[in-house]
Amino acid sequence: MTVPVVVPRAGHAISRKQIDPDALKVLYRLHQNNYAAYLVGGSVRDLLLGRRPKDFDIGTNAHPYQVKRLFRNCWIIGRRFRLAHVRFGPKTIEVATFRRQLSAAELSAPEEPGEGIVVDELGDVDRMIHRDNTFGTPEEDAFRRDFTINALFYDIADFSIIDFTGGLRDLEERVIRSIGDPTERFQEDPVRMIRAVSMASRLDFSIDPPIDAAIAAHRGDLARSAPARLIEEIYKLLRAGAAEKAFRMLAERRMLEAIAPEMQKRASDALWKSLASIDRYRRQFEETPETLTNALLLGTLLVPLGYDFRPPPLVLDADGRPRKEPALSLGLLPLARRDVERLRHILSLQRRLIDLHLSPRARRALMHRGPFREALTWLEIHGHAPEVLEHWRGFIEAAKTFEPGEEDAEGARPRRRRRRRRRRPFRQTTS
Repeated sequence: MTVPVVVPRAGHAISRKQIDPDALKVLYRLHQNNYAAYLVGGSVRDLLLGRRPKDFDIGTNAHPYQVKRLFRNCWIIGRRFRLAHVRFGPKTIEVATFRRQLSAAELSAPEEPGEGIVVDELGDVDRMIHRDNTFGTPEEDAFRRDFTINALFYDIADFSIIDFTGGLRDLEERVIRSIGDPTERFQEDPVRMIRAVSMASRLDFSIDPPIDAAIAAHRGDLARSAPARLIEEIYKLLRAGAAEKAFRMLAERRMLEAIAPEMQKRASDALWKSLASIDRYRRQFEETPETLTNALLLGTLLVPLGYDFRPPPLVLDADGRPRKEPALSLGLLPLARRDVERLRHILSLQRRLIDLHLSPRARRALMHRGPFREALTWLEIHGHAPEVLEHWRGFIEAAKTFEPGEEDAEGARPRRRRRRRRRRPFRQTTS
């Protein structure tokens, strides 16, 4: 058993004022019902670094259905490992029961009928398969995680920080270090290699040499990962505000060869400039803006690589019907057809956006096109035409106060509305 490092409230800088109020509600209610309630993972890491966490995840020894009994606004999700999602409007606080890592013997052992069925203190049968859920202790949960700086816990009971894996030391040294043998951890989940690079680029940390050695030996295993997971990780890199550094690190370690070899070959100054531009835009915001859609991110990556997004020529099949266009992909990475089509519209609008001689009527019509906002964001990030952008911002502001009675021609006076003549009341005359 590992003796954890416990830092009392006086020894660290995390304050409850920095924690999301809804996350605090969940922590307090779990604690008041005699369950362990820890803030876990990246939120503790970011708070210690003085950064604003993206999510506030909670770890507890309460089973998912025990959590559900405490919160009416709770939904259970997942099949193999159940998670409790406590919802506050559009926000979700994820509550996970402490887990442990299955041994090789447990993984190879056949399941017994009814194995893992639990009867709780109220006599209700919890029908989850607990062998799959592998519930454990806080220590086992910490050692199941990927990197030491992601295995820190904040205990709401006494406001202390609990460190089983040396994460506090690695935060001080600003290094990404694996929990356990990195080769084994990457074989369990090759996507962890991308996450190591993602965290190092975003936090400006170095990567521990054993991790680099494991990446060099096993980067080809990335091809075994689900393509949908890989493209999602790529989008996360592009939205993080450190995309240029992240993709340079991926290229230096030749990690792109396994999943997108053409990106590895074609990476050049054009790509680095494009990624630097999206980083500058992202850093203007505290949180990821909604304007950074998948289509816009896709263009940031693919346009500098020389991809042609013009619509393909119409081809008819034997029955005279238009043949479906083959799906576009980047190596193993699947590109959603709707995102590619959206990107085509965004790029096609650029020529009209930079035309300052459009009539006011044509400009207003352009504003009502579906991809207009995304096209304007593209112009801001990649257009390098601040005067055009300023022109459009001014026009949008003016259009908000535009009245339908005004003339479209510039400089024309608005039509004066004709006043209705007042009718005189009818007077009956008597003869």
